[in-house]
Amino acid sequence: MAKVTLTRFDVAAHLKTEEDFVAYFDECAKLDDGDGKMIIAAINTIVRARGISNISEKTGLTRQGLAKAFGESGNPKLVTFIKVLDSLGLRLSVSVSQS
Repeated sequence: MAKVTLTRFDVAAHLKTEEDFVAYFDECAKLDDGDGKMIIAAINTIVRARGISNISEKTGLTRQGLAKAFGESGNPKLVTFIKVLDSLGLRLSVSVSQS
């Protein structure tokens, strides 16, 4: 049997435009089970796609602060969440649930 080599898949490498960010975020939001973890993970991925240093500079937050807020055990404040969305050129909106 031939040896198989696997590489780690990183969604961030495939998100290039604001439209990509929105589509990815929307899909993650649909999968979120109400605890916000998928939404925080989605923002983390989008921040990495755009460049952590770039987002850090635009928001005035440190790279470490971003990593902590949007990391696996992160729980960002709403103001931090909105700052990051704004730096990505995104805006949060609310709609009526289809369920």
